[in-house]
Order: sequence, then structure tokens, then C-alpha cells
Amino acid sequence: MATPAAVAQPASQTRSFTTIFLIEMWERFGFYGMQALIVYYMVQRLGFTDDRANLVWSAATALIYVAPAIGGWVGDKILGTRRTMLVGAVILGLGYAMMGLPTDNTWALFGALSVITVGNGLFKPNSGNLVRKIYEGDDSKIDSAFTIYYMAVNIGSTFSMLLTPWIKDYVNRHYGHQFGWHAAFLVCALGLAVGLANYGIMRQAMSHIGSAPDEEPLPVGRLLLVLLAGAALATGSAIVLNYEWLAEVFVYGAGLVLLGIFAYLIVASDHSERSGLIAALVLVVQTIFFFIFYQQMSTSLALFALRNVDWNQYLFGYHLFTWNPAQYQALNPLWIFVLSPPLAWIYTSAGKRGKDMSIAGKFVLGFLMVAVGFFLFGAAGHYAGTDGKTSSWVMIWGYGFYSLGELLVSGLGLAMIARYVPARMGGFMMGAYFVAVGISSYAGGVVANFASVPKSLVDPLKTLPVYTALFNKLGWAALVCTLIALIVLPLMRRLSSAHSSHSAA
Repeated sequence: MATPAAVAQPASQTRSFTTIFLIEMWERFGFYGMQALIVYYMVQRLGFTDDRANLVWSAATALIYVAPAIGGWVGDKILGTRRTMLVGAVILGLGYAMMGLPTDNTWALFGALSVITVGNGLFKPNSGNLVRKIYEGDDSKIDSAFTIYYMAVNIGSTFSMLLTPWIKDYVNRHYGHQFGWHAAFLVCALGLAVGLANYGIMRQAMSHIGSAPDEEPLPVGRLLLVLLAGAALATGSAIVLNYEWLAEVFVYGAGLVLLGIFAYLIVASDHSERSGLIAALVLVVQTIFFFIFYQQMSTSLALFALRNVDWNQYLFGYHLFTWNPAQYQALNPLWIFVLSPPLAWIYTSAGKRGKDMSIAGKFVLGFLMVAVGFFLFGAAGHYAGTDGKTSSWVMIWGYGFYSLGELLVSGLGLAMIARYVPARMGGFMMGAYFVAVGISSYAGGVVANFASVPKSLVDPLKTLPVYTALFNKLGWAALVCTLIALIVLPLMRRLSSAHSSHSAA
């Protein structure tokens, strides 16, 4: 007689996590491959000033991160978490393909960035929410899983940040300067195609993970409405990118809306949920400060590498290799790739012994590491030669501390939402977290413009002090953030204790 064993068993947590890990890795391959080149493309190819390039990219980053607030809601309530993530990945691939069109028209750039905005808005909060659903109920595993998940971001970005600048230079040398940039951007689209193919092969591992709409037949009418709304959002985003004042109004308006939403949720929520939401708000505010520092990687630090870093790497007087300046951004994911596994092991081991450091405590340590990193960048002038070029070791060790700080703050941002926010609003609050990232990314571009260099200033000896002055100020600012995070630690302990007590009850 047949037994009920024919009923399919759910895939293991590890296999389900691996499925999301891989599509996230390829999606980030596309995004960071583009990011490595985008400011250089605007300055060197399109002729933008530093000021305009920094603010256009920072406004685009803000839009890219604000959009997930809507995408999380779409995943929770309309299409389903899994489906929305996949639709977002397809749209992202289309956006990168548009970047690869052989035209230097400014509106073509804005249009491609706007399509990428829509795709990221649908993809990003839902991929993170799926990870939360896989490990729901185990805080130490959630911290560990999101640290490894964050490593997926950096595996993809490491390869793409090294590859796309090389492709750009190779094609430029052999086929003309009008093709190199766009060939590199096309490779970013290829990454999304590989990621989607891989998900198709492993999709059964995710069949039991998702939100309620995932269990229903595909609502074609709703899908069409989402796509029409996405087209309208993309059109509006392109207009925002063309007008600096409109970008400011949008970004800071989004900040006020975010605070209003948090205030409403805290007031309207059950008493048992309130302490967790307040704790999440405190950590979101700290995250906003962190991403001002993070945005320097693709703005002020990228332009510093272009103008004031010796691209030749030496060890004990021996020449090892020469990098393209855009490739120095790959130091960030390389360090994170190295540091993520030991940090995840430390979190899990400490959790088993009941001695895991709180997320708030990790934020304190993270800001301190960011401060050390920027002080190292600020010390570049002491290691510069008579040509105004500093040793690339400054970049290597500066990025090392900077990246450790990023893992302790940004790497746990999604884990913070997963830990403190009720499951029923998980997707939406993942999106709200990205709104905070977007606001601070734009603010980071404003900060980077304190080191913007006029086109007429080409002497490295004169540009060097402009950059190092900004980096030293950012180091002191990170120390102030460390102090603030220390001051709010007692409050965070009380909120976390109350949240844990309510959760247990």
C-alpha cells in the first residue's frame, strides 16, 4: 500500500538560502559593475563637472534605494515576494542593457538609470524578506545569515568591479572610445541573465517560501498594473535626475514621509510591537549617518583614486600589478569577502553561548572602524611623492577598516529589520530601510562635493589637500557617530529587552 511519502518535503534552509544567495550575487554583479564606472563615465565621457556627476549619481542612488519602499508592499500584498523579486530582476537586466546602447545622449543615461530604479525597487526588499522568512524565529541565525547574504553582494561586486573597468579599457584600445563604456555596461546585463537562469534551475528550493499572494495563481491584471506604475515611476525618475532642485525636494520629502510612517506605526501598533519598532527607528537613523560615509566610495574616493593614487602596487620594492582607478572600489568587496565568514562564525558561536553582542553594540564598533578608515585616507598626503600621488597601500588599508565598519553597520541593517519588525510588515519595512539608505546616499553626494575639483585644476599636488581635508573631517564625523551610538546603548538595551519579553510572551 502506498504511503503519504509522495508528498514533497520542503527544501533545507541551506538550499533555500543558497538559491537567494546566488541570484543576489548576480544582481549585485550588475549593479556594482555599473557603479564602478558611472561617475567616471559622466566626468570623462559626457563632460560633466565633478559637482554634477556626484549629485546625479547620488540622486540616482537615492531613487534606487527609495523605490524598494513600494516594492516591499507589492511583494507583501499584490504579486507575492518571490514573483516580485523575479520581475525586478528582469527589469534590472533591461536597465543595464539600456546602459549598453552606443549613445552618449544624457537622456538615454537618465532613462536607463530610471529603469534600474524600478527594477531595484521590486527586487531588493523582496530578496531580503525571503532570507528573513527562511530563518524566521532564530535571531542569531538571522544575524549570521544576513552577514553571509551580505557576502553575496560582495562576491558579485568584486568580480564586476575588477572586470568592467578592464573591459572598458580593452574595448576602448581596440575598437574606439565610443564603444568601451557601453560594452562594460552590457556585461552588467549579462550578470542578471545568469542569475535568472540559475534561479530557474533551483526554483523548487523556494516553493515553500514567500508571502500569501505567492500561493495563488498569477494575477495577470495586477502584474500589468504594476508594470504600468513602474513605467510611470521610471518617467518621473528621469525627470528628477535632470533637475537638481527637484532631486533635493524628492529626497528630503521622502525623509519626512519615512519619519511620518515610523511615527504612525509606533503609535498605531500593539503595545507588544512598539519597543521593537522604536529600536528599529533608532538603528535606521544611525544607518542614515553610515551611508553618508559609504557614498564616498563611488564619489570622492573614486575621483581621489583617479587623480591622486599611484596605480602601481609595490611590495618591498617589487612591482606586483597595476590597476585601473575604478578597480580600487573592488577593495571594498574583497575585504568584506575576507571578513564576512569569521564575523558570521563569531556571531553564531557567541549566540550559542548566550553572549552575542547586540546589534546596537556592533553599530558602535562599526562607526569606530569607519573613523579609522577615513583617518587613513586623510593621511594620504604623508605618503605622497613629489608628483602628488599617494601609495596604493593607503587605499588598501583604508578600505580594510572602512569595510569592517560597513559589515558591522550596513551588513546588519537588514538583520535589524528582521529582528525587531513584526513579520506582517516585514516587506514594507525592508523597503523603508532602503528609503533611509537612499536619503543618506544623496546626502553623501552633497558631502562629496566639498572635495569637488574644477576642470581647470589638474595638478595632483593641488588636488591632494582638497581630498585629504574632506577625509579627515569625515574621520572626526565618524567618531562623533561612535559617541552618539554609545550614548544610546542603554536605551537600546531596554528596548531590546522589552521586545524580547513581548516576543517570548
